[in-house]
Amino acid sequence: MIHKYKLNGLNIVLDVHSGGVHLVDDITYDLLDNVSPPFEKECPEWVIEKMMRFHDERDVITCYNEIVQLYNEGVLFSEDDYEKYAAYSVASPVKAMCLLVEQDCNLRCEYCFASTGDYGLGKRMHMSFETGKKAMDFLLENSGDRENLELDFFGGEPLMNWDVVKQLVEYGRSREKEYGKRFRFTVTTNGMLLDREKMDFINKEMSNVVLSVDGRKEVNDRVRKRVDGTGSYDRIMDKYKEIVELRGHENYYVRGTFTKYNLDFAEDVVHLYEQGFDQISVEPVVSEPSMKYAITERELPAIFSEYERLADIILEHDKQGRHFNFFHFMLDLDQGPCAIKRLRGCGSGNEYVAITPEGDIYPCHQFVGIENYRMGNINDGTFNTDIKKEFAAAHIYNKPDCKKCWAKFYCSGGCNANNYIYTGNILTAHKLSCEMEKKRLECAIMIKAAKAAEEAGVLSE
Repeated sequence: MIHKYKLNGLNIVLDVHSGGVHLVDDITYDLLDNVSPPFEKECPEWVIEKMMRFHDERDVITCYNEIVQLYNEGVLFSEDDYEKYAAYSVASPVKAMCLLVEQDCNLRCEYCFASTGDYGLGKRMHMSFETGKKAMDFLLENSGDRENLELDFFGGEPLMNWDVVKQLVEYGRSREKEYGKRFRFTVTTNGMLLDREKMDFINKEMSNVVLSVDGRKEVNDRVRKRVDGTGSYDRIMDKYKEIVELRGHENYYVRGTFTKYNLDFAEDVVHLYEQGFDQISVEPVVSEPSMKYAITERELPAIFSEYERLADIILEHDKQGRHFNFFHFMLDLDQGPCAIKRLRGCGSGNEYVAITPEGDIYPCHQFVGIENYRMGNINDGTFNTDIKKEFAAAHIYNKPDCKKCWAKFYCSGGCNANNYIYTGNILTAHKLSCEMEKKRLECAIMIKAAKAAEEAGVLSE
């Protein structure tokens, strides 16, 4: 399987199963529309006749032979040798946890998937230290031989339950030696309650910090409002700059959401860079299409164009020595994740779970409140391993649309939560998310290819 496209003046061919990326000339690009395995010994006459309308006959024959040679070398139209690994996609030890330490929030973001903090459950709650301890014990006891454990303090807004966060970090550290494990803590915050004491603790104990902001002040404040209806931008930006500076600009990212209101979201990415941040994620809202901020199929052409514009901006910034990472364009074409991760992605419901203040276990934070996927409760010791097996089997070869998609090894079947919430089945791809992901991948591959070509002297100013 190959995927070919034109972007930024480049003819790009991705060999899906080997992961190889080829920059090709016009004749190769056109010829690949007409030939595919099994190849004949010589270029078919009908192909030559068709191609001769635009290309020289000798060049067509030479190009055909080169394509056949690449095929024989296993770098073009390569066979899919990944499906055999699907049998190994089985229930695994739990290695990561989202701890909803605060089921409440001091913002009322218009698009919030968690219903402004209460997850649609109609009650706002704090996690107790005792519940948090049980959750961490659950992770320690169900992590098998995993040495590094990931734990994200999440909400709502976790800094609203700061004392418990600190107690749980201390508790986790006290159990590491006993279990021969190491906690890697992360906190995701809206920044409203950040102060120097919290910054110092976070920078000492948290392996990563996620700072929520949607970009430009007018964009952010339109949707990320405080309880009293005022905006949050002015309250958080200086705090974000301070904590990032204190962290040495490492192990953090600013994370935003774009909606129908700001389809020029490349401007928000640039704004965040200009504020001093170089680790940036601005992601599309996923919501019911009836919501006034929702992204629908009608917005896709504008979004595709904006992703392409952002890719050009990144290349231009790199030439000027002004590099920044845009997380949706970060792509490893050399190594990539292990085979199993390529098949099933984030590990939700299998290697990763979320725990609510009441101790309920869900596949991830986006499943909270969906009773069909409540996996158990840490207080009564229940844990539904059948659901665990269901998610372990939610790999690309069990997702019909994904199995035949060129992007399958990069998105790994997409978000299981979005699939379920918007299609009713974790094995059915959410089409809107798929289309945006494919465009992001095309841009990411183009950026890598353009940089490699320039370094090799293939491209010139």
